[in-house]
Amino acid sequence: MDLGIAGKRAIVFGGQTPLSQACAKALRAEGVAVLVVSPLPVEESDLCCHGSKLPGSIEILVADSTREEALALVANRCPEPDILINHATGLPPGDFRRLSHSDWLESANSIMLPGILASTRFYDGMVDRGFGRIINITSQCVKAPMDNMDTSNAGRLGLTGFAAGLARYKRASDVTVNSVLPGLFDTPSLRSHLSRMALDNQCTEEDAMAQLVQGNPLGRVGDPAELAQVCTFLCGTSSGFINGQNILVDGGAFRGVM
Repeated sequence: MDLGIAGKRAIVFGGQTPLSQACAKALRAEGVAVLVVSPLPVEESDLCCHGSKLPGSIEILVADSTREEALALVANRCPEPDILINHATGLPPGDFRRLSHSDWLESANSIMLPGILASTRFYDGMVDRGFGRIINITSQCVKAPMDNMDTSNAGRLGLTGFAAGLARYKRASDVTVNSVLPGLFDTPSLRSHLSRMALDNQCTEEDAMAQLVQGNPLGRVGDPAELAQVCTFLCGTSSGFINGQNILVDGGAFRGVM
């Protein structure tokens, strides 16, 4: 299926994470010129930059999106993006009764505000040019908040609420704003969680994984490439009537109807 986005320009934040890297690779495969923004250096091999014959391109910018000056660096490198993908890693577990004022500020600064500020920076330009796709990769916690993850729950919901409002702004332009809500995916953070589970429960990591996925109808966690395909489809020219949605990609783990 030709998504019609060859030659478009994209900015993908959170480039240190497997989910963002998978999105960058999927967009590149569609012929998109991708700027990957990461607070940490990223190996080009993780983005298939060496020896690849994919039609698009990938450029890496090391910049911390939680810092005010980072967005100016990003805009200088890619001033007129057609696609913006916002993604931020979560915060460590923590019960709200033991969290400080600075912990809550960190939730806003690291999870919520970067996506809001990036969307604000590039939205009007997309509208003026007649095309744009803004996608926030948040979490299943938007639908079902997770125990002991109060700062992440709050930050993800805050960004999702902003995106829902932005999606409803009146515009006679093919610009959409959507959020993709991943469930459990095979990432280093999940592997770290499995190690803690195994230690706490005195079992193997394989047993911990079995416990983790027992409530999922598919009996497994997701591959980052599967999430990337959803995000890339939403970027396509034929997806212009999908707007203001929160799309779960969790294998059916969430048991609600809506």
